[in-house]
Amino acid sequence: MDMDIDKKLRGRRVLVTGGAGFIGSNLVESLLEEDNYVVCLDNFSTGKRRNIEKFLDNPKFRLIEGEIRDVSICREAVEGTDIVFHQAALGSVPRSIADPVSSTDINTGGFVKIIFAAKEAGVERFIYATSSSVYGDNTDLPKVEDKIGKPLSPYGVTKLTDELFAEVFSTIYDIKVIGLRYFNVFGPMQDPEGAYAAVIPKFILQLMRHERPVINGDGTISRDFTFVNNVVQANHLAAIVEKEDALNQVYNIACGKSTSLARIFEIIRECLGKYDKNISGIEPLCGPERPGDIKHSMASIKKARELIGYSPMINVSEGLEKTVEWFMNDR
Repeated sequence: MDMDIDKKLRGRRVLVTGGAGFIGSNLVESLLEEDNYVVCLDNFSTGKRRNIEKFLDNPKFRLIEGEIRDVSICREAVEGTDIVFHQAALGSVPRSIADPVSSTDINTGGFVKIIFAAKEAGVERFIYATSSSVYGDNTDLPKVEDKIGKPLSPYGVTKLTDELFAEVFSTIYDIKVIGLRYFNVFGPMQDPEGAYAAVIPKFILQLMRHERPVINGDGTISRDFTFVNNVVQANHLAAIVEKEDALNQVYNIACGKSTSLARIFEIIRECLGKYDKNISGIEPLCGPERPGDIKHSMASIKKARELIGYSPMINVSEGLEKTVEWFMNDR
């Protein structure tokens, strides 16, 4: 995984919850490459066994198949751990609207159980994934960490609640925490199947099948799409930063640029056209906007740049090219 060699965590014992998921498995791979001992906790409700199969024979990798909602499993997973990377969640705004009970139970209930277990075990640092969904109805651009709105979905509520719990835990229990607000992450090992698949892998798979993807809205909806390697880099930086003022904070993790869905489609089509010329002539369909969606999103990454040294290494076009290559050759 392409990352600045001076900005990686090395030789520690770490836990990655949701380690068989899209982001989690990319993070696990990078941590193993740097000689860390990695425990992966996953129940495979959304994570995939194929994402971690290549790690199973590694003596520095351990899989615990279980629930973050199970207190005893959480205690087992954090035992002897230096750093926790909490990636486990039931993602997707539409999924949370369809089933707010499960989203809340896993995303908030599970969060409290794992962070409390980490505190009880004396874990040095707890790094957790939160989301741009916490900005809700705030229309200001770019998004700045200390200016959020009212969440527009149960998923946004769960992530905001996690941030509040983390802040309280850092104050009353003196556990060092860092929250990373992810903005529309994409890349290898992201699942293109299912009702709640993210837009980029879904577009790629549909075009590979010579189907016409549906763009929600008129195509002008824009997001700060972020390649997964940038997110992995941010997790490493959050794990090694030593400045006191950088701890117990929340950071936007994105590229700091917004790209429309129509442009995303065009780039993907262009990349796939190099493998299959018949894809070049496929045009998208337009569908209704999704409930709970905002029109535009773009992050300010100034705080992450200044306090933890974050700088996205791979832009959207490069990331899409790498993602398409993975779909064509490795999936």
